Amino acid sequence: QVQLVESGGGLVQPGGSLRLSCTVYGLTFNNYAMSWYRQPPGKEREFVAIVQSGGSTLTYRNSVKGRFTISRDNAKNTAYLQMNSLKPEDTAVYYCNANRGAFTAWGQGTQVTVSS
Repeated sequence: QVQLVESGGGLVQPGGSLRLSCTVYGLTFNNYAMSWYRQPPGKEREFVAIVQSGGSTLTYRNSVKGRFTISRDNAKNTAYLQMNSLKPEDTAVYYCNANRGAFTAWGQGTQVTVSS
């Protein structure tokens, strides 16, 4: 059974940092691209960042470039999203995604709230 388990969300002040983790069970982790998406309150889910299976290709949405870093540790079956210089507009439920071809799987989501 495929399972993606996210952790690391919480409440942080503007300018602060958080690191999200996504541990994957039930598939060969290093064969899958790993992504992070987010869903702000009242809005649709949106792409944040992706790291390809080999780990060398990274892509980010424009609004997080220079502040967020996606990475993966294939030995731990875990993907990460380091978020620095957080802004109130980063407030959202963050989801991780594993994808290979037509197969995709989602985590349950973790809440990130940026507020003073």
